[in-house]
Amino acid sequence: QVQLVESGGGLVQAGGSLRLSCVSSGRPLGYYSMAWFRQAPGKEREFVAEITQSGDGTHYADSVKGRFTVSRDNTKNTVYLQMISLKSDDTAVYTCGAGIPDRSLTHSQNVNYWGRGTQVTVSS
Repeated sequence: QVQLVESGGGLVQAGGSLRLSCVSSGRPLGYYSMAWFRQAPGKEREFVAEITQSGDGTHYADSVKGRFTVSRDNTKNTVYLQMISLKSDDTAVYTCGAGIPDRSLTHSQNVNYWGRGTQVTVSS
């Protein structure tokens, strides 16, 4: 079992940046692959980024590639999402998820544990 808590969201102007954190408790985060998803009002949840157990592999949605960077510090049981050049379309609730390492977390059904999310609002 792992519990996930996100933080770092807020209101930012277009072109600005934010760094989200996802801290785990319970089983060490190093057991899991990790991912970030987001859900905008009236839209379905969508994949944003994932990172392997060790952090040596990452994968991004096309919409955020080149602007978002996912990283992790297993010694701190924390995963990060650095976001730059934010756009109004990035406005959403951002949620982190943990899954077993042999499955891609691009698909939300492979996520075993979810956080509650943190709101990111980008004003234009």
